[in-house]
Amino acid sequence: MADSDSPNSQNAPETLVDGNLLAAKSLARCGVTHMFGIVGIPVTSLANRAVSLGIRFLAFHNEQSAGYAASAYGYLTARPGLLLTVSGPGCVHGLAGLSNAMANNWPMVMISGSCDQNDAGRGDFQELDQIEAVKPFSKFSVKARDIKEIPNSVVRVLERAVAGRPGGCYLDIPSDVLHQTLPESEADSLLSAAISCVETELCENGNVIGRSEVETAVELLKRAERPLIVFGKGAAYARAEGELRKLVESTGIPFLPTPMGKGLLPDTHELAASAARSLAIGKCDVALVVGARLNWLLHFGAPPKWPKDVKFVLVDVCKDEIELRKPHLGLVGDAKKVLELINREIKDDPFCLGKTHPWVEAISKKAKENVLRMEAQLAKDVVPFNFLTPMRIIRDTIASVGSPAPILVTEGANTMDVGRAVLVQTEPRTRLDAGTWGTMGVGLGYCIAAAVAESGRLVVAVEGDSGFGFSAMEVETLVRYQLPVVVIVFNNGGVYGGDRRSPEEITGPFKDDPAPTSFVPSAAYHILIEAFGGKGYLVATPNELKSALVESFSARKPAVINVTIDPYAGAESGRLQHKN
Repeated sequence: MADSDSPNSQNAPETLVDGNLLAAKSLARCGVTHMFGIVGIPVTSLANRAVSLGIRFLAFHNEQSAGYAASAYGYLTARPGLLLTVSGPGCVHGLAGLSNAMANNWPMVMISGSCDQNDAGRGDFQELDQIEAVKPFSKFSVKARDIKEIPNSVVRVLERAVAGRPGGCYLDIPSDVLHQTLPESEADSLLSAAISCVETELCENGNVIGRSEVETAVELLKRAERPLIVFGKGAAYARAEGELRKLVESTGIPFLPTPMGKGLLPDTHELAASAARSLAIGKCDVALVVGARLNWLLHFGAPPKWPKDVKFVLVDVCKDEIELRKPHLGLVGDAKKVLELINREIKDDPFCLGKTHPWVEAISKKAKENVLRMEAQLAKDVVPFNFLTPMRIIRDTIASVGSPAPILVTEGANTMDVGRAVLVQTEPRTRLDAGTWGTMGVGLGYCIAAAVAESGRLVVAVEGDSGFGFSAMEVETLVRYQLPVVVIVFNNGGVYGGDRRSPEEITGPFKDDPAPTSFVPSAAYHILIEAFGGKGYLVATPNELKSALVESFSARKPAVINVTIDPYAGAESGRLQHKN
């Protein structure tokens, strides 16, 4: 008889996995490689476990900036950007990034710890009904109420973030669930089953566009006298640049990108209509709109900016968007796939407007006139700096970098508006700005996302001093991770500039306070990064700016260039003065 104490008579106890490790394993198995956030109760162990499994954790000072980073990462990679927050206030701070992802249709997942389920409703530490709080800002949310629900919950939020129209999703993991345990074999089985289930569903889904719809779209373009192709960041997200180029160059139709669509085709392309925007949208008779919504950025597709009888062919991944806009023709599907079908149809019966076509000539003539007018202004060295002189110097220095082109991040009323007209995009997904929601404060978060998502590229931020202020402390994050980011601050002393009040407005008991738009004059933003070991520059002349740009671009180390701007050079509210 075998000895009861022999090794063969007893199985060694199986390794147990807690909720933190199971969540981290689930994320890693689903291909997550980066996570942004701030650790604390109850998610510190989750972050550490994720790092141990090969997920890079970028730790921020503010969940708002971390959320903006996660949203931009989703756009740049076409994979969900991950934000990890603590419970209660951390979750609320993270809503800025989650809502930004929803507004821009970028895939993102926010994961928050929450209070112990047994103490819910009793005033527990940082207690909040987080599922209810995120509802207006997420397309899907779920709470893992038991450790066994973690794998399926993780897989679901990641899948839903990219399905159909991309957007933000939320996963809530209570503190008690993070500390529950189960055998490792059971954990692996649950995870494999969750992944298998979603893969099966993905194979069964997909939009199919009828041949007749594609034929109608092509016929509309072919018969149009003044056709226009408009594309936005939805086309950029879909990686549709190759199909767009094929369409534009085979048909000779002028194109107009939205701000973040810039670079899908080079701004310098001979058929680019950006410099003749008013003419292009004001006179076109058929507009193929790809991955761009007819919202405020495109004047809602309505008169007086657009002709009342223009025929819109709207390509969007979301059927609801097409039903909302009521175009002449709607094509529901991924931008790249729809353009492939259109190009295939055109190949069978080709047409091309040609350079001498009256519409192409009119667009080209107006664009050249406007470019020459702008270049005449840019040629002047204005000191103290206006917005144009430093923007020209920045443009030329970025161009000298070559390919891969730097990723440009820009925010601020005048800074972003002037930059959109002056700075040139030649490669896809190299412009990140305030986006659909006009969100200020995205700058440093976007920079960090771009630096880790596109590790081979320099990142250049062109920021208004107000926009920079929202996330300025994240320059420490740049230095800590030694990211190749150069932040250029247009310092004009406040929101839109200095004190622009009329005498009638400077009254009352607090009339001696600084204006609501004013900051400390000549603020030394460059010294902030130096406190953490980065490089700071203060510049006020063309030569000083050129020198700082060349040196910082070459070093590819964290830097802040503080550019002194005339406080009265810009306009209040930028180009949206009518709304203020």
